[in-house]
Amino acid sequence: MNAQRRRRSVAVALAAVALSAVLTGCKGDEAKAVGGSESATPVTATPVTATPAGDSSAPAEGAEPTASAPAGGGKGGASAPPSEAPSAKPAADCVTAPPNPEDYDPDEFALYGYEEIEGVTDKVNLIVQHGAWGCGEPDTDGAPFVVSGEESRWAMDQGAYITATNPIVESTENQRIGVQELLDWLDAHPDSGLVFKYETGDDGAIHRLDEVFTP
Repeated sequence: MNAQRRRRSVAVALAAVALSAVLTGCKGDEAKAVGGSESATPVTATPVTATPAGDSSAPAEGAEPTASAPAGGGKGGASAPPSEAPSAKPAADCVTAPPNPEDYDPDEFALYGYEEIEGVTDKVNLIVQHGAWGCGEPDTDGAPFVVSGEESRWAMDQGAYITATNPIVESTENQRIGVQELLDWLDAHPDSGLVFKYETGDDGAIHRLDEVFTP
């Protein structure tokens, strides 16, 4: 009877050991399954942009980024002022000798008289001489108009716009006068040599005269 009890005790102990082994194996499998599950989680890699060789614009690793200089290099982003254009060579202001034709004032002449044009009623020929302004002297009232070359004839339209000042009219400012008034004054004062600025029309004739005031 005692032997039977020992056999039952041994059987129970062996069963307990076997059950413990089975439970331990199950726990190990669960642990392996859990570990495999964690290792299977995907890891996202941070992309790295490659910098071309020789590109100095990329900051060194760990260096603070620096602000780029504004375009034009101006302070506060303002562009630099443009360089000044070279000034043109100044023309001579006056002449000290009778001028050559290339030195004549292009739109002024001295007026000495007029002539009728045979067979033409809408124009008259002005007798003029070209020149340039002289330098004048310190004690004189103003610079003279220096003429050179021969007298020439230039047609003026009978409907030309004319302004005159002293001595044709008693004014230091230009006043409009008629063509006939100018011709009458020229008849009374031949070879006066008053200086006029002129403009021509499409026909080449003078269509405007403005006397230049001289003190």
